[in-house]
Amino acid sequence: MAEDQYPALDFDPFSDEFLTDPYPFHERLREAGPVVWLERYRVWGMARHRQVNAALMNWEAFSSAAGVGLSNFNKEKPWRTPSIILEADPPLHTRTHKILTRALSPMSLHSLRADFEHEAERLVEELVERVTFDGVADLARAYPLKIFPDALGIAPEGREALLAYGEMVFNAFGPRNERFERSMANAAAVTAAITAMCERDALDPSGIGAQVYRSVEEGVISYDEARLLVRSLLSAGLDTTVSAIGNALYLLARNVGEWRTLRDNPQLVRTAFDEALRLESPVQTFFRTTTRAFEVEGVRIPEGDKVLLFYGAANRDPRRWIDPNRFDIRRRGGGHVAFGTGVHRCVGEALSRIEGECILSALAARVKSLALDGKPKLRLNNTLRGFETMGLTVKT
Repeated sequence: MAEDQYPALDFDPFSDEFLTDPYPFHERLREAGPVVWLERYRVWGMARHRQVNAALMNWEAFSSAAGVGLSNFNKEKPWRTPSIILEADPPLHTRTHKILTRALSPMSLHSLRADFEHEAERLVEELVERVTFDGVADLARAYPLKIFPDALGIAPEGREALLAYGEMVFNAFGPRNERFERSMANAAAVTAAITAMCERDALDPSGIGAQVYRSVEEGVISYDEARLLVRSLLSAGLDTTVSAIGNALYLLARNVGEWRTLRDNPQLVRTAFDEALRLESPVQTFFRTTTRAFEVEGVRIPEGDKVLLFYGAANRDPRRWIDPNRFDIRRRGGGHVAFGTGVHRCVGEALSRIEGECILSALAARVKSLALDGKPKLRLNNTLRGFETMGLTVKT
């Protein structure tokens, strides 16, 4: 490869420095060109919205089946059995996606909404009485860890393994760095616990997980495939929502005017959550693998190469949004790639949105002012952007 044919950068997108404050690096990536060569890992990168969106839409050329992390499943053995929804392409993906879409149908989610709203109101009522609390541990993490496994039909015991598993999964999409190794310290026990949770007999018959297993009885998928789909829901539907809610709380606490606007206009709760997803995207990166030599803006990417798509950078691209670094809850944020797009768009998007909107609605109804209490602590992860702790003070 002749390096004069495309821009090349030599920083580590999985370093503490990058993950702590990715946005200056994102600007360098976007300004370097539509396609860049990342020397550290010898992979391609795209950070502009147009190219990221186009790659996500083109699964035939930019495949997920070789893994959406740095590891190439065509050349390396995965650390766990690959997801048959996230790490699969059509026609397998078409079949499994249809099963999850049915389990998460609008009718199914509508029946859950009342419970979601009730739990959000109960939790917010409890927290406002305390005045000061941890916005992550007590709210952004506590709420999804209760409501989401309940909806799936997961037993209450042992749910702490869900967070440990999610940490492993999302770190594993990056390199085998120290962060990955720390999260994998108890991998055998955590994986065994998750596998047990996903068995049909362990699930509440009225939950979403049991609906997935009904496809086994219909002969659409095997028992093992159903278990993998339930596992995929667990790994994809919890940590991302925890990060999304935490990031939304952070942005609203920092932007007093936007919080007042939301209180005065509670109908803006959907656009407020959407704007938080755009500005502080929970999933910052995912990889794709080229299935054939493919040219992007004059740069020829060879067959079988890994391409790192910077979702967080694409969602702040000034080519796509006016004043992209400003938090504006009146902004129509449609078009961001926080949930991906195309055939691999997050199947649990609607569920995550309901959870986020229920929390923000409950807070807006009870809280006059929302402020940070001290400096929040980031939770560094190779893929996710979110917080470990976040002191909040509220006034009613």
